[in-house]
Amino acid sequence: MTLSGGDRRTTAMRDDSGVDAKSFEIPKRLIWEAWKRVAANQGGPGVDRESIEIFRNRLARNLYALWNRMSSGSYFPQPVKEVLIPKGDGQSRPLGIPTVTDRVAQMAVKLMVEPRIDAMFHSSSFGYRPNKSAHQAVMQVRKNCWRYAWVVDIDLKSFFDTIDHGLLTRAVEKHVAEPWARLYIRRWLESPVRKQTGEIVARDRGTPQGGVISPLLANLFLHYAFDRWVQTEYPEVPFERYADDVVCHCRTKQQAEKFLSALRERLTACGLSLHPEKTRLVYCKDGRRREEHLHTKFDFLGFSFHARTMQDREGKLFTGFGPAVSQKALTRMSQAIRSMSLNRSTSLTLRELARRLNPMVRGWVNYYGAFYPEPLKRFLIRIDLRLGGWARNKYKRLRGHKRRSWAWLKRCRESLPQLFAHWDFCFEERRTRGAV
Repeated sequence: MTLSGGDRRTTAMRDDSGVDAKSFEIPKRLIWEAWKRVAANQGGPGVDRESIEIFRNRLARNLYALWNRMSSGSYFPQPVKEVLIPKGDGQSRPLGIPTVTDRVAQMAVKLMVEPRIDAMFHSSSFGYRPNKSAHQAVMQVRKNCWRYAWVVDIDLKSFFDTIDHGLLTRAVEKHVAEPWARLYIRRWLESPVRKQTGEIVARDRGTPQGGVISPLLANLFLHYAFDRWVQTEYPEVPFERYADDVVCHCRTKQQAEKFLSALRERLTACGLSLHPEKTRLVYCKDGRRREEHLHTKFDFLGFSFHARTMQDREGKLFTGFGPAVSQKALTRMSQAIRSMSLNRSTSLTLRELARRLNPMVRGWVNYYGAFYPEPLKRFLIRIDLRLGGWARNKYKRLRGHKRRSWAWLKRCRESLPQLFAHWDFCFEERRTRGAV
């Protein structure tokens, strides 16, 4: 697709021949590729209330206008829209949602600069990076907990809201060669926030969660504030970092205390701080480690790490330290299922219920089922309690008969074992044993 037509007005200077002379050379193809990524990611509208679909209705004109303004230096982002996301502790996390136009502009810069910036990042930085995943981070944490008895569980207080613009700008200027990209990154950092009350609030620090460019800028900031500092000053301390979620490993409690003290000073110098209640030392207690400590478990990326009964390759049981779905994640999943009111959805058939449930459950299975799946299975089997309630409400012959509804549901499960995603996940091993 070519970016042509539409509003060709521009503030660019004209050369002697009368042809528009652009301040910056930005390929039109880059804007088109950026749009395709933004459209695939979907997302809601910003302060201008323009959705992906509305933007698409005048796509050529919108993309040409954006390219024209970015090339001439006259592009200025609109304020980001504040959206409050509830957290598990009763508080809210503020997200800043740019407009679709601004997301396309940010994606263009990201596509341009990310390959060379990402290439220098530490191998233990996993968050929002190409060819890196949360599962890789969790797997490395598990291995290091077997090798190191102590964990420094780090919680950066309001990280995205407190990033120092001056320090981040220095890092951007060092690694971003294109003047237009540096210019627009600075404008995005300075872009104000429109609160839910309608108030416009200026920002002198932070980069809003929800912006396309924010994860890359956050990783760049922490590359210098944390990753390189640990690598240089404490090379004996391995770590895993997923954006601002960080776990560090030490061999002794004394080493962990010394490291944590030095880290506080380092982060303070970078304008950051540790959450005083959520940052803690954790003892990875298992069947071999017998010391006593107040904290013997921690959460990371939705998984809870603590002592569990495990089975080795020979079938012998032992107490190991490893990950499984966290209680916080289970609570969120329970709330999601409860909000669907399955037992009252009697207008739907069983297959229609499955189509409604399965996308959500498959996501949980694919993510949380990757490590020690038994707690997740115990939770998902409880979905059948709601399906049993649905059956009793829908069919008169089952009304008031719990045992009869369970028997009916069991027959459905045996005849259609893959109808529900949690049936396939929870009972596959049982069916396999029965077939042998």
